[in-house]
Amino acid sequence: MRDSDQNRIISAVLKEEDLDGEVNLRPRKLSEYIGQNKVKETIEIFIRAALQRGEPLDHVLLFGPPGLGKTTLANIISNEMGVNIRTTSGPAIERPGDLASILTGLQHGDVLFIDEVHRLSRTVEEVLYPAMEDFALDIVIGKGPGARSIRIELPRFTLIGATTRAGLMTSPLRDRFGVISRLDYYRVEDLLTIAARAASILQVGIEPDGAEEIARRSRGTPRIANRLLKRVRDFAQVRAQGIITREVASTALEFLEVDPLGLDQLDRRLLTAIIKNFGGGPVGLETIAASISEEAGTIEDVCEPFLLQLGMLARTPRGRVATAAAYQHLGIEMPGEKQPTLW
Repeated sequence: MRDSDQNRIISAVLKEEDLDGEVNLRPRKLSEYIGQNKVKETIEIFIRAALQRGEPLDHVLLFGPPGLGKTTLANIISNEMGVNIRTTSGPAIERPGDLASILTGLQHGDVLFIDEVHRLSRTVEEVLYPAMEDFALDIVIGKGPGARSIRIELPRFTLIGATTRAGLMTSPLRDRFGVISRLDYYRVEDLLTIAARAASILQVGIEPDGAEEIARRSRGTPRIANRLLKRVRDFAQVRAQGIITREVASTALEFLEVDPLGLDQLDRRLLTAIIKNFGGGPVGLETIAASISEEAGTIEDVCEPFLLQLGMLARTPRGRVATAAAYQHLGIEMPGEKQPTLW
């Protein structure tokens, strides 16, 4: 940041109209969507092509760590296509009849968004295959010798699936998506813009350096950036005349136990347990989870992706290993002979 910017308040990066109280911070159009430039450009091309042909968009699979904007993109796609969207999740569709009820309620061109699509049951997946390919439902009525199969025609629709664990999807389901896009962690520059945009919508006074401090500690994730902004706003409102400066943001985030790299209390507990309780590793995931009283799924889905990206954690066939970067960040001396075993 230039010195001339130090005292300038970011008033509004993007103008929002018809705001209603504590509004939804999600963008509504591709032009408002910040970051993920390759994904955005790809989807924009496919949307324009589908609109020019007068056809629904092909089925879309969005995957990547949580909080990067998969649900937001699904809503943007439906808005850009000018159609309605129906939202559900994989665990919520327990029986084929549940899926049939949802699909028969769609109109031509509508979007069906299934979050955590990898958690669909196998029987539901079998019903979904002809719906995605042939836009038809094959339903078996009755049991035994009198059972018969009927086919129900469906309107052409777009299925958008979102998952944080694409590797758990079955190949037949994954292969039926025509557009597959991975969302990656955001750059600090993009998160700064997102934080400034959210501040303008929330009508919060924020300096560029304050927005940058929040962006640097947001773990590359817009959802976390927006959450931290709201909490820093509360801190500034009570203790700093409502203006978020770098000093205010830094003080507030330290109060929230979010360090300069974005690690929170759980991340530090995880690394500290590996180093102090298990000699830096390797140690198994379930053992770590038991030692810090946390769910293994939370560690694997929330903590590990970011720690792996920072190079503070390594996954090996024998278990998790804390790297030299973790020792350095926590201020713990690494034993001279101790080197992480990566094989």
